[in-house]
Amino acid sequence: MKKIKRIALAAAAAFVLAVPAMAQDSGSTAVMRRGGKSSRQQQTTTPGVTTRMQQRLQTDPASDADLSWMKVIYRSLDLTKDENAPLYFPEMPVDGNESLIRIILRLLANGQLTAYEYLDGREVFNEENKLKVRDMLDRYHIYYQDAKGSTERNPKFEIHESDVPATEVLSYYIIERWEFDTRTNRMQTRIEAICPVLHREDDYGMESMKYPMFWVKYDDLKPYLSTQNIFVSDANNLPTCTYADYFTLGLYNGDIYKTRNLRNRSMKQLYPNPDDLAHAQDSIQKQLDTFEDKLWVPTLEQLAAEREKREALEAGLAADQDSTALATAAEEPKKTRVSTSSRGKKTETRPAKVKRGKTKTKTQKAPKTTTAPRRSVRDRKR
Repeated sequence: MKKIKRIALAAAAAFVLAVPAMAQDSGSTAVMRRGGKSSRQQQTTTPGVTTRMQQRLQTDPASDADLSWMKVIYRSLDLTKDENAPLYFPEMPVDGNESLIRIILRLLANGQLTAYEYLDGREVFNEENKLKVRDMLDRYHIYYQDAKGSTERNPKFEIHESDVPATEVLSYYIIERWEFDTRTNRMQTRIEAICPVLHREDDYGMESMKYPMFWVKYDDLKPYLSTQNIFVSDANNLPTCTYADYFTLGLYNGDIYKTRNLRNRSMKQLYPNPDDLAHAQDSIQKQLDTFEDKLWVPTLEQLAAEREKREALEAGLAADQDSTALATAAEEPKKTRVSTSSRGKKTETRPAKVKRGKTKTKTQKAPKTTTAPRRSVRDRKR
């Protein structure tokens, strides 16, 4: 019996000692699971934008081998125009809606977006041209403070809403790439980068100067723009599209201020005369709009429509010429004939009668000449 009791006590002691070890193993397993969950949460960069979403919206540009034609266009978007107003308003965040510059600066302050130096036509988006956010904020006198969890390797900043220069960013520069892809035989327009432009007056209060701040890649910004709804028309106050749709559909109105060229000159440098500049901008835009149409043979319906359009234009020109001729004929002064009496006084003014038809011209008859010899007086007396 004593042996049985000893064996039972030893078994009970072993069981008691084994329970804490099992608890430690289960606890360590739970910690590992929590760690895995937290790592997945860290992959989510911002609410509403996940890593999977970024990978889905990321588009790989076509290689040069697949392109047969390409043109790089620099545009200036004036936010005072109605078409570009969605990029400016609201000035302050309202119901989760923010202007474009607030979204860009918030992402830069959180370390979720990379900025590149503005090099005026020599933009190369590589490691050497990366811009430090702290230097950019100090350069343009934007007040900030270090955020919690900020380190030297991964700096983060907090910018108060009132310190964001939302009312001073009055224009944007964008880089467009017009590409003709031989794989699809289609012309496609792709935005490569966006640059906010500050408009600030100098110390003397004279005309405001433009200060391009930095470039950001549109592909890096697109996942965040796809979560911000905006409305683009005063007729419909519902947010019918996002910032990404706004740029993809080309709802903005921008003037061409530069095209990529060997001399790296702007349009104003190439065409100092304002009329020549406007004509050059229109011709470039027309070339871009009609490039794809010239690659295909028109259908019979299109040819008939072009013929009708041309005939209508010719008929309109003929009608304008006829109306112009009638108007000039009516404006000609009428010729008048003044009749005078024997005393020399003007008695009546009558319009001169103009005979229609051919006018007959009187020809004077030549005097008759006689060939018979004349007789002298002597001959008559005889």
